[in-house]
Amino acid sequence: MLTKAGVFSTSLVAGLLMFGACTAPAFGKVPQAQAAAPEAMTRALGTVKAITGNSLTIATDKGEQVVVSVPDGARILQLAPGSTNLKDAQTIPLTGVSVGDRILATGKAGNSAGTLTALRVILMKSTAIAEKRATEEADWQKRGMGGIVAAVDPATGTLTVLEGTKKIAVHTSGSTIFRRYAGDSVKFEDAVSSSFAQVHAGDQLRARGARSDDGLSLQADEVVSGSFKNLSGLIKTIDTADGTLTLKDLATKRTMTVKVTANSNVHTLPPQAAMMFAARARGTVAAGGQRRGAGQPEGARPEGARPEGGRGEGSMGARGSGNAGASLSQLVNRLPLETIADLKVGDAVMVVASESDPASSQVTAITLLSGVEPILQAAPSGSSDMTLSPWDVSGSAPDMGGAQQQ
Repeated sequence: MLTKAGVFSTSLVAGLLMFGACTAPAFGKVPQAQAAAPEAMTRALGTVKAITGNSLTIATDKGEQVVVSVPDGARILQLAPGSTNLKDAQTIPLTGVSVGDRILATGKAGNSAGTLTALRVILMKSTAIAEKRATEEADWQKRGMGGIVAAVDPATGTLTVLEGTKKIAVHTSGSTIFRRYAGDSVKFEDAVSSSFAQVHAGDQLRARGARSDDGLSLQADEVVSGSFKNLSGLIKTIDTADGTLTLKDLATKRTMTVKVTANSNVHTLPPQAAMMFAARARGTVAAGGQRRGAGQPEGARPEGARPEGGRGEGSMGARGSGNAGASLSQLVNRLPLETIADLKVGDAVMVVASESDPASSQVTAITLLSGVEPILQAAPSGSSDMTLSPWDVSGSAPDMGGAQQQ
């Protein structure tokens, strides 16, 4: 769940700054004539890239580089990942800081651009972040589920979620953690604190918690949601310099402009996989990848058929290797990343995108998949298994977007 450097979230930073602003001792009111205007403070949040003497070079989450000078009097506080209370922090020397650690430096802006003199540095060790991330990812794998929100019941705090063809009742409580995605990012570190009231029908949702024995309900410890738009059609124009393309959406018949950014995940579906998913959409191939005979119930395996994942009819081949029973979104997560330069006019594509305004004809691509003409011909209106999700809904941690981690 905690992908890359997402432990220091925006909400955590705000909480820490508020805590720091409230730590001054209360000795009564200062006479107005003696009160001095507080000097403006600045902060830098990012990952340590280099250490030289008492200077830390960090790469911020906005892609900038800041050199933080740490004088002898500055406090360096090490905080465990997930903690938001500085009372739990441990004071450490500058030598305890390592390349790869996450820091939030607060102090005065330096004399030159891109510099800061720190009064306080809050640090999370990269090793501790990795351990927490691994633990939580394992828990998402074990106890996670995902799908499309079909209904919201504020009275009971229950969300009805379509997981494929199944309806799952996701029960929430006052202790459930809610997070929500915004903009063109589906990275966990960009998610902001949310609430039950911000979850709506049609949202993509991931939940983690204890599932009932029959699998039809889940008591959620954590819910991550977002509103995304699915498009499909043939590319009409491409502007690689501007990073945009246009297509006429098959469902709405609207011509849409799709912005492809550095955060967009572009993939091409191998032809054999496209044909297999098209056959599944027509109902001629079971989820395991085997061809169904007349009258054969869904899920039944023909006599002598290979097990799922074998080198039989359902196998994807070398480039698109994987379980033929996987959903389209699951397979996309295993495909190589490409760029807008690999696309051409006339390509059939499926897009999951974010939109700043539902009335706008411009969206920002989160995932774009080409090579899908057989699927669009078989299921032009889409289906739960033939649409893309912004994240893998197979139960894995919501690192989102299907990007291959670097």
